Amino acid sequence: MTTLVFSYSHADEALRNELEKHLSPLKRMGKITTWHDRRIVPGQEFENQIDHYFSQADIILLLISSDFIASDYCYQVEMTNALERHKRGEAVVIPVILRECAWHQLPFGSIMAATVDGKPITKFASHDEGYVQVVEAVSRAIANLETKKPQQIVHAPAPANPMLQATDTVFTPRSSNLSLPKSFTDLDKDRARREGFEYVARYFANSLEELKKRHVGLDVDFHRPDADSFTCAVYINGSKVGQCGIWCGSRNMGFGDICYSQSGVTRNSCNESLSVADNGQTLGFRTLMGLGYNNSRDLLLTNEGMAEHLWDMFFSPIQQRNR
Repeated sequence: MTTLVFSYSHADEALRNELEKHLSPLKRMGKITTWHDRRIVPGQEFENQIDHYFSQADIILLLISSDFIASDYCYQVEMTNALERHKRGEAVVIPVILRECAWHQLPFGSIMAATVDGKPITKFASHDEGYVQVVEAVSRAIANLETKKPQQIVHAPAPANPMLQATDTVFTPRSSNLSLPKSFTDLDKDRARREGFEYVARYFANSLEELKKRHVGLDVDFHRPDADSFTCAVYINGSKVGQCGIWCGSRNMGFGDICYSQSGVTRNSCNESLSVADNGQTLGFRTLMGLGYNNSRDLLLTNEGMAEHLWDMFFSPIQQRNR
């Protein structure tokens, strides 16, 4: 899976959040996993975490604005290190121009921006139009990276004279279509179901805690009545504005492996359910309701994709209600 990190100014956090939502289809198809500094949890060293993820990323998005350029850390540390990895061929840097600014003469100005002619996201009639172009640019970068992965390095035999030892490498071309169908046991599926549920539980608990930190007057409740279920709720000034329940379903009752209800843990009805499935190569989750676009029910979601799908079902109504 391709790893992607965001380099951005916190002044542009709202724009970054919008972009990350648009990248959700790539996440749910298991194409990418994303990281940004808001994922750093208390107790972890800030700079060490950033250095670690930036040094491992396959794709680095530079979210460019006047605030990004003015930030010493964004410009001198994150951007400089990213461009060095880009030049060495270790990562792909993609500039995303968020707001109008003087960027063409800067070090990344020679790299093709994500949008056509480097048009700023805020200059599009709808931000969505710009973000779609960014997603397309990321998709192309992923495709290019995937074509390079099958290449195998073969070292030439060392000659008798060490002084004449060859230092060049030869890339042997071969097909990337070398996979054979895999079969999965009931044990594999039961483990995937348990691991998927535990991931969703941690995802909701951490997201609720972060939500509470960011908004004055907002409180949350996360409760696990047993190992196979949890409930959560959001309150604003003491009034409940949203709730849900998520639990491991029972196949004998016709439900999926993981169920979601806006009424809490009901066991006998749900608004969405997901079932463990495979595509002949990997295990994942298929939705009952779909993701809102064609053929989405056939897609396999990763644990992260499933968690984001359920979080969107829970949190989107709260956002709409409090606009």
